[in-house]
Amino acid sequence: MQSWKTKFVFPALGMIPIDRSGGSRSHAALDVARRVLERGELFGIFPEGTRSRDGRLYKGHTGGSRLALQVGCPIVPVGITGTAEIQPADAKVPKLGGSCTIQFGRPLPTTGYSQRDSARATRQLMDEVMFEIRTMTGQTYVDRYAQQSTTAPTASAMVNDTAHSS
Repeated sequence: MQSWKTKFVFPALGMIPIDRSGGSRSHAALDVARRVLERGELFGIFPEGTRSRDGRLYKGHTGGSRLALQVGCPIVPVGITGTAEIQPADAKVPKLGGSCTIQFGRPLPTTGYSQRDSARATRQLMDEVMFEIRTMTGQTYVDRYAQQSTTAPTASAMVNDTAHSS
């Protein structure tokens, strides 16, 4: 949150920076996102919370599913592949001339989750979102948060190279 991009450029473009340290800092950004959804507008969130360093798909955080359940709106899973060709995870600037693929999945309704604010419902919905993203991108799923991963990239993991998912 100390980068000039996250302080000035991203908000000027309509992005809502989320402080991933948790607690009240991340809840403030999600409150802004909730108001966006309540106005009937779209809001995108990367459920992994960070870029995948090894091309695998990691467990999604439940903030997005919690928002959808609170507002009663569907979630549209989005899979993005090929971004590491454009801008590798540790690169400062993107490479010119690259391309990526963006796939939109079927909207996932929230109406089937009777316990609207329960931890179980938010986890189940987010797991369904991550399953849909995995189906679209062909990534290997890892059942832990990306921030917990210390695995270095491998040649086989880079085959299905996807730097972002949402």
